[in-house]
Amino acid sequence: MHNEPDFHPPTLGIRHYAGEPVLTDGRLPRAVILPVPYDGTSTWGKGADKGPDAMFEALENMELFDIESGSEVHGEGIAILEALPLEVDGVAKSPEQVCADVRGEVGKWMGKGVMPIVVGGEHSVSIGAIQACAAAERGLAVLQLDAHSDLRSTFHGSACNHACAMHWAATHARLVQVGIRSTEAEERHYEQEGNVFHGAHCHAAADADWIAAAVDRLGPAGTPLYITVDLDVFDPAYLPETGTPEPGGLNWYQVIGLIRTAAERHRVVGFDIVELAPRMERSPSAFTAAKLLHKMLTYVLEPEPIAEPKST
Repeated sequence: MHNEPDFHPPTLGIRHYAGEPVLTDGRLPRAVILPVPYDGTSTWGKGADKGPDAMFEALENMELFDIESGSEVHGEGIAILEALPLEVDGVAKSPEQVCADVRGEVGKWMGKGVMPIVVGGEHSVSIGAIQACAAAERGLAVLQLDAHSDLRSTFHGSACNHACAMHWAATHARLVQVGIRSTEAEERHYEQEGNVFHGAHCHAAADADWIAAAVDRLGPAGTPLYITVDLDVFDPAYLPETGTPEPGGLNWYQVIGLIRTAAERHRVVGFDIVELAPRMERSPSAFTAAKLLHKMLTYVLEPEPIAEPKST
């Protein structure tokens, strides 16, 4: 459906991916990136509202050739949309309103056959995105990379709190959680048996073994899959600029190895990257997050390798 000529970039106010033009023939892109700079319910480290802009700035200063695949994914047609409005007449929207707006925007693009990617913002922005994908894709599975379980049914009076980001998925879909190092006792009630891969296990077991086991728990090959990455899944040594860093996290190759294997076995229909809270100019954490976005797009959209230059 992405070949339909009804995409008009000027009316959408899009930002070019990595500074590169999206498409020149008016056709729909293969993927759209929705920035949601929302930081309304986080309870410790603030700053996730600055995450999208920091990530996009880093993206514009990054080499776009992917050594692993030999390809450049930006040529597939990727549009960065205007940020989701978070106020009405100068009044901040409620967490429930933000959730509903994300659900509506993601659902709209799913209906057009365009892959939605959400960039946060705090982790609560994932709730509406997952709900929209589940409505469009029967049998959706969710892969969560995170330091925290985020399984509370409500927190501070809302089910759309960042601490509740995975509760809906846990009660309405198959949910596999990887990298978890922090949880509350009551959250264990919502864990799906055999589907939690704690950070300690990921470090104790061989990467190939736990990655294969986690991907297998998502369902049979070809299962529609949504991937949500809370950047605190990384150990703070690799990515310190996030709202609530936890020791004992995963490293770069563990994270991309899991995502690559999941994308090879299953059909990714959407994903998000959340909880970047940049505190430094030219943030190294933002650069890592931007690199992760680029890698995930490469794994999911599978661009053709570029021919090697001829020797002279």
